[in-house]
Amino acid sequence: FEELGIPVGHNVNSLLYEYAPQIMSAIRARGDEFVAHGRTNAENLRGMWQADEQRIIQEVVDTFIKHEGVAPKGWMGAGAYETSFTPDLLKEAGFQYLMDWPMDDQPIWINTRSGPILSIPYPIELNDSQVIIHRKQDATDFCDMIVDQFDEMIEQCIAHPLVMNISIHPYVFGQPFRLRNLRLALKHCLDHPNIDRVWVTKPCDISDYCYSLPPGIIPGSY
Repeated sequence: FEELGIPVGHNVNSLLYEYAPQIMSAIRARGDEFVAHGRTNAENLRGMWQADEQRIIQEVVDTFIKHEGVAPKGWMGAGAYETSFTPDLLKEAGFQYLMDWPMDDQPIWINTRSGPILSIPYPIELNDSQVIIHRKQDATDFCDMIVDQFDEMIEQCIAHPLVMNISIHPYVFGQPFRLRNLRLALKHCLDHPNIDRVWVTKPCDISDYCYSLPPGIIPGSY
């Protein structure tokens, strides 16, 4: 990402501040985005009582504020697990957006009991963990998916704006034998003759832009 000048949003557990603070320092040094990803992937919100879930979400927010001085704007649940209260609690905790709902390639508004919260697309298909770890496909398959997805969406985006989010896990594509193909796929995207149609950015920037639009532009109600 540094080589190609790509800004990144990192889904990070708040316990990384305790167990691997050097990772958080590297993210901060790049000016990348911290996306709250719960306390740890060993814990998810499914089946929790509302009060317990609220306490965990607030603990995560407080931890980021303690170390970064500001709360994270976005939330991606561990495993994308939620309860029926999660969007309500995230909105009430001050989050602008969540990424647990992979049902569209456009941002949409989700209603909560305290007002709307933005859903930003998170990929299940264009996700190296799903493709390589769970489906046992090859790294080249995943990189071909990136190229094909980009080439199709850069044509479709003429009619309406789309979000192409790619999920990369360091323990998957951090392996050198996989990294070369990923670099080539990303270069293909960045060198595309119609790259002027593309905004290479972070989820928080997409969120800020959507909140700045007049009501009715983004699907849903706001």
